[in-house]
This record gives sequence, C-alpha cells and structure tokens, in this order.
Amino acid sequence: MVLMALDHVRDYVSRLHFPPEDLSRATVGLFATRWVTHFCAPGFSLLAGVGIGLAMQRGRLQRRSPPAGAMSRYLLVRGVWLIVLDLVVTPIGWRLGFDLVPAFALVLWALGLSMIVMAALVHLPRTVVATGAVAMIALHNLLDGIKPGDLGVWAPLWHVLHVPGFVVPGKLFVGYPLVPWVAVMALGWALAIVYEWEEARRRRFLVVAGLVVTALFVVVRAWNGYGDPLPWSPQRTTGLTVASFLNARKYPPSLDFLLMTLGPLLVALGLLERVRGRVASWLATIGAVPLFFYVVHIFLAHLVAIAIAWVQGGAPRRILAASAPETIPDWYGLPLPGVYAAWAVVVLAMYPLCRWFARLKRERDDWWLRYL
Repeated sequence: MVLMALDHVRDYVSRLHFPPEDLSRATVGLFATRWVTHFCAPGFSLLAGVGIGLAMQRGRLQRRSPPAGAMSRYLLVRGVWLIVLDLVVTPIGWRLGFDLVPAFALVLWALGLSMIVMAALVHLPRTVVATGAVAMIALHNLLDGIKPGDLGVWAPLWHVLHVPGFVVPGKLFVGYPLVPWVAVMALGWALAIVYEWEEARRRRFLVVAGLVVTALFVVVRAWNGYGDPLPWSPQRTTGLTVASFLNARKYPPSLDFLLMTLGPLLVALGLLERVRGRVASWLATIGAVPLFFYVVHIFLAHLVAIAIAWVQGGAPRRILAASAPETIPDWYGLPLPGVYAAWAVVVLAMYPLCRWFARLKRERDDWWLRYL
C-alpha cells in the first residue's frame, strides 16, 4: 500500500509529464521510482488469493459448513462492490469532480472481476486451480497476436479479457484485463495451503520458490524470445540498460512482469513473516485496512497536488495527472526529491486515519465493515 501511494503521488506531483518507462527521456532514478511500485498489483492479487484460502481454512477448522459455499457468496458481493468503487467512487478522487465518463477500469476492477471468477474456482480441487493458474501465467503471451479488431463484434470482450482498450468507445476503458490477473489470485488461493505447514518448512519453501521464480525471470528475459512483447536492448548508459531489462509490460502483465514481481514477493513472504518492531507495527496498521487506504489516499494525493499548484501558480486547480496530461501546465510539478517528500506527507497523514478505521473494525461487527 505504501509503495502504491508513491506511484500515485508521483503521477500527480512530478514535473516530468511523461511515462517513466520512456527510457529515451527517463533517468534511472525516475524509472526506479516507477519500477519499485510494480510489486503492488501482483501483491494485491496474490495476497487476496492467499486471504481467500486462509479464510476457507479457518472456516473448515471451525467446522463451518460449507466454507466454499459461504466464500462464493462473499466473493460475488465483494467483487461487485470493488467494481462499483473503481467506476463510481474512486474517480471522484482522481478528478475531484463528478465527471465520471470516461470511466477507467483499473486495479480494483481487476480484483473484483477476479473475485467473481474465484467464486466458482473455490469449488474445484486445489491442484486443478494451481495447474490452470500456472498455465495461464506461462502461456497467455501466446495470445498477444490476437488483436481486438480481428474479432469483430467480440472485440469488447477481448478488451475485458486480455488487451487494454475501450469496451464502450469514449465511455469505459479497461486498463486491467482479467487475464492473467485472475491467475495470480488463483495461484495465491492454492498457495494458502503452505500456511498449514510447520513454520520452518513454510518459510523455506517460500524463499526457495521465490528464488527459483526470480532466476527463471532472468533466464527468460535474457533470452528475449518469449515472455514479453517489448524486448530489452542496450541503452546509452549501463543503468538504463538494466532499466530496459527490467522494463517488462504491465498492461496486461506479461510472463516476464509476473516472474519479476512474484519471485521477490514470495521471498519477502518467507523472510518477513517474523519481523517485529515499530515500523512493522506501523505497516501492519496500514495493511489491516488496505481498501480504506486505497480509496482515501487518492483524495489526499489529489489535495496535495492542488496545494502545490496553489503555491506554484497562485491559485488552486485540479491536476488530472495521467488521465489528462495535456491539462497540466508546464510550470507545475516537483523534482524527484520533492515527489518523495509529497509521498511521505500523504503516507504519514494516512496513518492516523488507518489506525482509527482499524480500531473501528476491531470494535464493531457491522456486516458492511467486512467489505471495507
């Protein structure tokens, strides 16, 4: 959640109004600021799947019957709710207005749609789901040659499934297609079984599996033949050449992108399980209410951007960031150190809000709190 906030704050307050992946203009520092946030969406999907699995295991141990049926109902409702949030509520924060068209289906859309699919998958054997998830992650780039225009009236469906684009021209843009995000969530659901293992065995498995996946990324990416539609290439500096190697496609996430991010995430799950202390407790407070953090931080990041525009331009103004970069004046924005300072402001301001909401969830048992 904290890294995600860095990406969104950068998008709002940076004076560099171009994609950090554009290595012809980007610096190593700018690319790294973007790259480190690539772990967020795969982490959300994987851990959502783990959470589904843990909840079902808990229900089975407590002899609730049937855990899969109850989980299916919950996932259907939560999935629809996340889609509504993404298309109706968060756009108000992104734009600080009620101009909700065109709508952009982003990460909450992908999580919600994946949960709706998971409502059916939780009834299948774990090995079947895990095998299908690995196959989808490994093979979906074989579909890159299929273009929406080739499918005629089925083109909108292909945008929902695999290629970002407008499902309804000028009305609904899908930025996070279902494939392969649903496979990452399904893989997390299958992975939850390791949390029934003895601790040492579990941590060893997660670290070793993560290292193997990371090594596989290096091999596949170095091959440059399959795994990502954008091959890496030597650049004008060593640092930018490394950036090119790491510049895997996110929309939709390629095999290289998922190997690059899921490997270190698995290692982190194994190494950080027993970490304690003030920082860990602080992060756990934010992590206890991730959806609340996600929705609220969007509004806060935009307000910080308006404050910066007020200071720099003498009047408050909306900053529409990536959704409308042409509206950002040339004089607006902060250098990279200022981006990090603004990020710190947003995260520090979010902490007491998250602590309050986490306490509310502990002290109250209202049904609607389960969906926040």
